[in-house]
Amino acid sequence: MSFSLDDLAALIKSRRQDDASKSYTRSLFDAGAPRIAKKFGEEAVEAVIAAMGNDRKELTMEAADVLYHLLVLLEARDIALADVLRELERRTNQSGLAEKASRGAGA
Repeated sequence: MSFSLDDLAALIKSRRQDDASKSYTRSLFDAGAPRIAKKFGEEAVEAVIAAMGNDRKELTMEAADVLYHLLVLLEARDIALADVLRELERRTNQSGLAEKASRGAGA
């Protein structure tokens, strides 16, 4: 498979310039980050519900929606996917428990 999250992030970035009447992505940008965040949350809940069932296809589709809406949200807040990946890489240099403890109470 040659399609990557980097490809999707680049496509989403390019859609900021599209006509909102022809681009769902552009319509999300026009609605603003709070609306995008709400949509991301809705999709995350749908993925959780799908995960509780036994339908692999449904979970796969919901996971795709989650990833897409997360990348739209990151773009809306001018956060590059590369920055998120660097943070994940940084975290892999220590155990998950140590990393979580380093974030302090409530993390």
